[in-house]
Amino acid sequence: MKMLKGFPFRGLYAITDAEFKGEALTAQVERAIQGGARVIQYRDKSDDLAQRLAESEAILSVCQHHRIPLLINDDIELASHIGAHGVHIGREDTTLAKARERLGGHAIIGVSCYNRFELAQQAVEAGADYVAFGRFFKSSSKPEAVQADPELLHRARAELSCPVVAIGGITPDNGARLIRAGADMLAVIRGVFAADDPTLAAKSIQNLFDPDVEKNS
Repeated sequence: MKMLKGFPFRGLYAITDAEFKGEALTAQVERAIQGGARVIQYRDKSDDLAQRLAESEAILSVCQHHRIPLLINDDIELASHIGAHGVHIGREDTTLAKARERLGGHAIIGVSCYNRFELAQQAVEAGADYVAFGRFFKSSSKPEAVQADPELLHRARAELSCPVVAIGGITPDNGARLIRAGADMLAVIRGVFAADDPTLAAKSIQNLFDPDVEKNS
């Protein structure tokens, strides 16, 4: 498997929690990066465009300081406007072709594939830089999301030529199973941002990528 366009090969993929706003959110992002987060995704489904612009610009500044890529959930125009490193798109969002046309060949574009391997195959063929499967465990952030089987990760590791992200209810107690199954990155929302200590929470996930931890978990 290969690393594309600077997308990290392994580690914690931290997705922001919309319950945090403004400076509090920026501070949480800083703490997550200090704990070892390798990618940040800004995710906010609200219609408050001014707020989303201000927050994403502030988070981008933090990410640039730490040389960590920032991806924007769903919104290619916002990503283009602030100069983010890319976007993450899902079934209800814009097409990968439109995202690539708008953001250019240098952008990191990831695609949610839920529990469907054929969607991942199509995404890779269309030029996705990574694919994401999940949810794998019960999730307070996405309680209605479809259930994915770890066998998807085994198959993706064997058949796909891009990094694979696992998401959904991931904790330090269950994450190593997904890494062994084939996940290159673990995407976490509330497990990091809603923690009492986001730095420690991020470190606990990032430490799962230590071979000794994987082996003994």
